[in-house]
Amino acid sequence: MPLLGLGTYKLQDHEQLKQSVSSALQAGYRAFDTGAVYGNEAHLGQVLKELLPKYGLSREDVFIISKLAPLDHGPRAKQGCLRSLEQLDCEYIDLYLVHWPGVEGLDPGDSRHSEYRAQSWATLEEFYANGRFKAIGVSNYTAEHIRELLLSCRVPPAVLQIECQPKLIQRELRNLCTETGIHFQAYSSLGKGALLREPEVMDIVRSCGRTPAQVLLRWAVQQGISVLPRSSQPCRVQENAQVFDFQLSEMDIIRLDALNCGTRFCKRDSSKIA
Repeated sequence: MPLLGLGTYKLQDHEQLKQSVSSALQAGYRAFDTGAVYGNEAHLGQVLKELLPKYGLSREDVFIISKLAPLDHGPRAKQGCLRSLEQLDCEYIDLYLVHWPGVEGLDPGDSRHSEYRAQSWATLEEFYANGRFKAIGVSNYTAEHIRELLLSCRVPPAVLQIECQPKLIQRELRNLCTETGIHFQAYSSLGKGALLREPEVMDIVRSCGRTPAQVLLRWAVQQGISVLPRSSQPCRVQENAQVFDFQLSEMDIIRLDALNCGTRFCKRDSSKIA
């Protein structure tokens, strides 16, 4: 899986998505992240079919990530998985994630969350076994949710995708992923734009001659964390790809880590899910 992918959350307009994906392919992106709840799986599948030949690429050259909707947990998981494959119009999906540890509509403390998570994971394991999903993983799971899964699964998760940025460095989860061989992937690396104006970030920008977005993305990829920046603006998409030709100093990393204060820019908190 590439360290850099294009996030597509909120890119629901077909032409807007096509413009963003085209800019990404031109800039060297080869991974694309979607999800059932984004409402754009079908658009992404169609856009890739249209654009890959233009850039001399085939389906095998790109890495597609999608996710099971919280509404499809448990008994509905098979239906949800099949719907994603149908919407993307793909023979297989490179990485399929359980999007959220909770079931849509249940109270956070409801004990059925655990039961439904186990059912959903067993379904993903089936799709992995038959080759429809090349890898499976989880999103927004806490350390407790991951440990629970590891005790019962036949196939361990390959990836954890979760919010991670300098104000939420997720040290416990990153350490757990390292210990258990799970790749750690970040979303909201730019803090929904709020971190682009952070004084400490701006100070590093001035010293290294890069943009705030590039500094924030480099903070992650330099530590082996894959990222999924999203933009509908071609210039931003291309700018975000330019993170592999420079290094932050060890002190830069320490300064950015020191911003850690537990601030979430994605307000849903999965730690309350039983």
